[in-house]
Amino acid sequence: MRAASIRRRWQLLVLVLIVGGVLYLLAPVLTPFAVAAMFAYLFDPVVALLQRLKLRREFAVGIVFLGLTVLFVLLLLALIPYLQRQAALLIQALPAWIAWLQNDAIGWLNATFNLTLEMPDTQQLAAIVQEHWKEAGGAAATVVTKVSQSGFAILAWIAHLVVVPVAFFYLLRDWHVLLDHIRELLPRSLEGTVTRLAREVDETLSGFVRGQLSVMLVLGFIYAVGLRLVGLDVGPLIGIIAGLISFVPYLGAILGVAAGVIAALVQYHDWLHVVFVLAVFIVGHVLESYILVPRLVGEKIGLHPLAVIFAILAGGDLFGFLGVLLALPVASVVNVVLRYLHERYRNSALYSARHAPVVVMPEARPAVETSAVAGAHPPPPAPAGKA
Repeated sequence: MRAASIRRRWQLLVLVLIVGGVLYLLAPVLTPFAVAAMFAYLFDPVVALLQRLKLRREFAVGIVFLGLTVLFVLLLLALIPYLQRQAALLIQALPAWIAWLQNDAIGWLNATFNLTLEMPDTQQLAAIVQEHWKEAGGAAATVVTKVSQSGFAILAWIAHLVVVPVAFFYLLRDWHVLLDHIRELLPRSLEGTVTRLAREVDETLSGFVRGQLSVMLVLGFIYAVGLRLVGLDVGPLIGIIAGLISFVPYLGAILGVAAGVIAALVQYHDWLHVVFVLAVFIVGHVLESYILVPRLVGEKIGLHPLAVIFAILAGGDLFGFLGVLLALPVASVVNVVLRYLHERYRNSALYSARHAPVVVMPEARPAVETSAVAGAHPPPPAPAGKA
């Protein structure tokens, strides 16, 4: 019986290693399918909601797919050109930012704290940035330039763009059928445990990804509108970037405050606009802490910010872009499995006190040896007559 159990565990380990090796080898091919699966997972609750309104699943999937397509086209037509103009303004303002850092900020730090900080050749750095910006013509042109280096890369890029929406449509339509097939392939001895762990992973992952994505979008909108009302030319771009990286606590706010303060000082040369920038981020942080995160994310996300950062960095280093996409799902699975193993350990005989602990005491030494150890010489004899 024990031999069969050990053999089954080895078989499962070999199976996991094979699946991991296949994923590693096919990472470039699986990337569009991973993107499509991520979107299908995010929008499956919307389809389920439409189904509860007495709509057939095919019709509900069509409504969601059409709505997302229209939204994506509107974003391409409106948001992308606006962000490109904002990036152009940032590049134009970059020499003034660098000059302010060199002449004002670093000079004040050196004089106040008796430091010897130095900046690199700012004019050369700004010229390089502006030259590359003009050559590329924007982020989109840079991507096109890199992709157009070979015909095969162009075809692969176009194929990925085509595969993502097609795979998203079919995965969204057959999402529950696919999950049922996966459950059917599980060994019967592990089906119950894996189903329970998958349910916990879904609760953790859905609560974090969907909620945090909503928080990022809302914060990006608040920061962008607030900094624009303050009067910063590049305020919307700074606000959007600060909102998108706000999944790490305080990182988005710190970077946004730093960039916003520099932009305000360079553009207006007064402290009033700096106070306005700080007020925007304070309001955003208060809304995030007391309204957005409690309502949209909740308290039981189960993923520590450091775990999120480590998962993204490790996934990107091991599997590239596919690893970045799968970082949060894998981190959620690992987190749930570790909780399950901790629970098994707490219920095991190794941890519990079902048996009386066996205390091993050192063996008693002979009296002669003890006295010899206690002192280098034996005690002197008692004087005569005083026995």
